[in-house]
Amino acid sequence: MAADPRRARDLDLLDAIDAFKREPFAQPVWRIAREGRDPALGAATNTRWYDGTFDVLYTSLERDGALAEIHALLSLQPVFASKIVSHVHKLSVETKETLRLADLPTLAKLGVDTDRYRDRDYSKTQAIADAAYFLGFDGLIAPSARWPCLNAVLFTDRIPPDAISIVVTESEPVDWEAWRRETRR
Repeated sequence: MAADPRRARDLDLLDAIDAFKREPFAQPVWRIAREGRDPALGAATNTRWYDGTFDVLYTSLERDGALAEIHALLSLQPVFASKIVSHVHKLSVETKETLRLADLPTLAKLGVDTDRYRDRDYSKTQAIADAAYFLGFDGLIAPSARWPCLNAVLFTDRIPPDAISIVVTESEPVDWEAWRRETRR
């Protein structure tokens, strides 16, 4: 699914995003996937940096960041899905033209209400991601709303398939109860 290039976009936002340096990004990231699902495949969900118009792969630069993001999503359900087996995977990723929004003050300059960043109002962040995609970026790095780290949101159709590889030695089942106990300490 591709973003509609004819759709009207905020010209000031496009100019602000276009002023950012396009940075290469090459480092390990963490991803949670259900058992049996390829962790290098994106998923279609309505999320902070994805409005459904192009494919993304959500990852985190920290293992606990990836776990916190998925835990928050699973916690929205009436009953926590404890029977679903998820795995945490370490992926190697290489991008060439990534947008780095490394902190909340940077997001504030783009119009994000950082006092409410943890809330689930995604209109501004989705517009930022759409503008970055429209301008040809291959992903973005932004603060996690659930853990003190950065997340990498990769625009999968802009990244060659061989630029994402799974480091199999760093793949293990997630024990949500143990993770919750550990993070409460």
